[in-house]
Amino acid sequence: MSTKRNPYEAYSKTSLESEVAQASPHKLILMLFDGLLSAIKQAKTHMEAKRIAEKGMALSKAVAILEEGLRSSLDKEVGGELAENLDALYEYCSDRLIEANLKNKPELLDEVVKLLTPIRDAWETIGQPGYLQGEAPQPAAQPAAEAAPPENRNSPLSYGHV
Repeated sequence: MSTKRNPYEAYSKTSLESEVAQASPHKLILMLFDGLLSAIKQAKTHMEAKRIAEKGMALSKAVAILEEGLRSSLDKEVGGELAENLDALYEYCSDRLIEANLKNKPELLDEVVKLLTPIRDAWETIGQPGYLQGEAPQPAAQPAAEAAPPENRNSPLSYGHV
């Protein structure tokens, strides 16, 4: 009996392992959020297609990421009230995922995604270069052709002196 290996899965696993090995703690949390939201999306697809076993596996993965990844990484001594609030939210979301699995309620999956997506997005934002040093993200520079000409041709701006 031969077992066929899927080269895409082997590549994906190796690529993910490499990314995890090189990731900062901040990036690891972002990866956990992305994996969690992906597992919930997969679970919803399986739920709607009535693929019960696959739905259960996807939701088990989502709960494991929440409990063993995100909740276990909280440091309540350092994080204080924020860490306590996140812990309560993660616990609530785990409960909702379990209930969604038991009762086949896709709206509960949507609720969890709605609660966690803003946190994931905020986590991504604070990871931007310069953000933690107090620098606001810079808007893209306006191309010279689109730049408005100075109102007063005698102003220093008309000569490139800024």
